[in-house]
Amino acid sequence: MSERISRLGLRFLRARWRVLVRLGGWSVLETGQTFLTGYAPARALDAGFLAGRPEVGLGWLGVAGLGVLVGAYGTARVYAAVAALAEPLRDRLVERVVARGVREADPGALSGLTQQVEIARDTFAGLVMVSRSFLFTSVGALVGLFSLDPLLLLVVGPPLLAGVGLFAATLRPLARRQETFLVADEELAENLGAVCPGLRDITATGAEARIAAGADSRIDAELRAARSLARWGVLRAASLALGGQLPIVLLLVAAPWLLDRGVTPGALVGALAYVTHSLLPALNNLVHGLGTSGSRLVVVLRRLIRESTTDGTGTTDSAGTSHSGSGSGSTYSNPPRPARPARPTGPAPALSLTSVTFAYGPHSAPVIDDLDLDVPAGAHLAVVGPSGIGKSTLTALVAGLLRPRRGTVRVDGRPVTEPGAVGRRVLIPQEAYVVTGTLAENLGLFRPDPIPEAELLAAAGAVGLAPLLEALGGPSATVDPAALSAGERQLVALTRAYLSYAPLVLLDEATCHLDPAAEERAERAFAARPGGTLVVVAHRISSARRADRVLVMDGRRTAYGTHEELVRGSAPYRALVGGWATASSGRSEPALALGDPDRVDAVAGPGLAGDGGHVVAHRPVGQVQASGDLGDGGTLRRQG
Repeated sequence: MSERISRLGLRFLRARWRVLVRLGGWSVLETGQTFLTGYAPARALDAGFLAGRPEVGLGWLGVAGLGVLVGAYGTARVYAAVAALAEPLRDRLVERVVARGVREADPGALSGLTQQVEIARDTFAGLVMVSRSFLFTSVGALVGLFSLDPLLLLVVGPPLLAGVGLFAATLRPLARRQETFLVADEELAENLGAVCPGLRDITATGAEARIAAGADSRIDAELRAARSLARWGVLRAASLALGGQLPIVLLLVAAPWLLDRGVTPGALVGALAYVTHSLLPALNNLVHGLGTSGSRLVVVLRRLIRESTTDGTGTTDSAGTSHSGSGSGSTYSNPPRPARPARPTGPAPALSLTSVTFAYGPHSAPVIDDLDLDVPAGAHLAVVGPSGIGKSTLTALVAGLLRPRRGTVRVDGRPVTEPGAVGRRVLIPQEAYVVTGTLAENLGLFRPDPIPEAELLAAAGAVGLAPLLEALGGPSATVDPAALSAGERQLVALTRAYLSYAPLVLLDEATCHLDPAAEERAERAFAARPGGTLVVVAHRISSARRADRVLVMDGRRTAYGTHEELVRGSAPYRALVGGWATASSGRSEPALALGDPDRVDAVAGPGLAGDGGHVVAHRPVGQVQASGDLGDGGTLRRQG
């Protein structure tokens, strides 16, 4: 990868040789300024003040001041030339990030655009400035030393070359250790980012020790990398002392010897000026800038110019939603508009999983283990199981948000990772999102063109959004997301998915804030959708009853069949159904105790995998919206 970055960098610079020539031309003015930094004071002393001619001394100091002004003008023009290099680099990187984000639904596109591209541009510009400054400053200073007296060059030159050589020798190993430290830091941050949102599930499954051990190993790896980097950092400081500070000591120690051999006092003062005001600052900037920023630039460029997205715990689905991990801590962002997919001609199932295994981490126990599943086109599948068992993980795999450790996931016969599968499935999560804008704009986010009003109204009527649409003032009404209740936002998201061209719809507890009647209406609308296939993560027994087939997830054990078949033949399903209490009114209640005013939910039913015999409170009292409340955006208060 480093060789490839070097080739691309050389090609980039060759294509902009005119900018490099202009950069070098303006840098010559800085060389002249550096030359006058020591030569003018030396002449002012020797030919002016020490010779009894103060007007000559003042004249040379004036020449030095004029050199500062000319050098400042050159520096200003240098910045413009550097910008002519850095901005095209940024544009090229932005093109790559955007193209990969659109083509592969890369989850790193947002970070690439907002952080990594800017880091690459700023670091590249800084490295150009630092390297150019050291080169031209060194030339100006060395030419000045030789002009004053060649003996001065013999005193200053060897330690300067030795310091630069030592720094150059340590640059590659230092860069490797810097990269190792950055990678270890990123792995630790990624691990903590995955663990922290899932603390409730970790506690529920009793995995605290295993998760802590994984975090400890990453912390130890970062500590080792930091210590190794610090040891090599000592050599960087040594190169700075050798090349920038030792010449000052040598000039002072050798002053009597130099004066005895004809070196003038003014020349000695000029040499000290060259070292202290030119060479030492330039070397200091080079050592610290190139030593740290160089490796950082290489790391960022490796991420930005890679050809394909690496596997990870999060990608982007057809709706553009961004997901990491599972459970209520997931986050979703606004989707782009997918193009209308062409319908397949073969008899491939709408959804097919073959030997799919997935785990959150290379050493973690599989959440889904060797799962085979075929869902024919037009089917209605309900997925049930205790909390934290992997239902949301399954939908994330089908949506392309996660990638299996082994096995394949196909939608309409195509691997879910292929660009052609992007528009064939749409996932609606539990936490539905609504964007600021008109209701029609919200409902048309998954469509490339404006939706005819008649079609929009028909979809709203089928899903159950019509009352809310009428209350808001029609499709052209502006929507304030904060003013909608959780149930109302779910109805908007459901209607949006209904209007999409995606034949496969995944509802990950997307109706949990609706009452049973509203949930039934929405699910029946999706089940009757022409050419559509529905997969529902069920949280009510009535939802499982309505499905053609039910998939029971219980750790490594799974069961598949109709509701009646599973009640007769699956003990885990019978236990799960027993936890779904039915009120005296005959209305089906949620699987979890959403009506409990303390919002304390059982983790797993008795006898099921993950049952630790305890409960977990995952939200403060009084901050949970009541399930099924479509009109009130308030909070659930403690009931007497």
